Amino acid sequence: MTIPESDIHSQITAVILAGGKGRRMEGKDKGLVKFHNKPLIQHVIEKLLPQVEHIIINANRYTSDYEAFGYPVISDSMSNFQGPLAGFMAAMNAVTTKYMVFVPCDGPSLSGELVERLASQLQQQQADIAVAHDGNRLQPVYSLFSTHLKTSLERYLQSGERKIDNWYASHKLAVVDFSDSPDTFININTQQQRDILESKRSTA
Repeated sequence: MTIPESDIHSQITAVILAGGKGRRMEGKDKGLVKFHNKPLIQHVIEKLLPQVEHIIINANRYTSDYEAFGYPVISDSMSNFQGPLAGFMAAMNAVTTKYMVFVPCDGPSLSGELVERLASQLQQQQADIAVAHDGNRLQPVYSLFSTHLKTSLERYLQSGERKIDNWYASHKLAVVDFSDSPDTFININTQQQRDILESKRSTA
């Protein structure tokens, strides 16, 4: 995989995953929940803008609300909220760039170096997929790979499998060390988590 450094911005589409049910957020769509007076997804968009030229949003509910952010919105072709791999598949069918980077909609502290570091290690290690590791564990929905994996993912999903880690394991994986910035992977799953993080930032 070769991504010329000068072309990183133009060759990669960022896909913001906002396709879940928000079960732990009392059914609310997490990307639209306010954090410091802005929807969570707005924080993510602002962190991505300096890193890529292309952004799309994967959402299965409130699509008109997501469209209001000014970016294409795609929904899963698979029904019943099949998880992040369904969002990956929807993105593969929609993007026009060769590469995609995936991030969740509920991580407002996204690293400003995420795309560059994932792309660098994908290339250096000649890997199929680059995925972030926060020093303690893998962060599987922070990943970058080429659309050439589309057939592989289609077959995996058609077999009935849904586990993201198992699909990754079938490819050459570049695990990218972000142990210097683990807080950039903090995500907000509940109202309580939002309130606690908001309070911490307000007093910092």
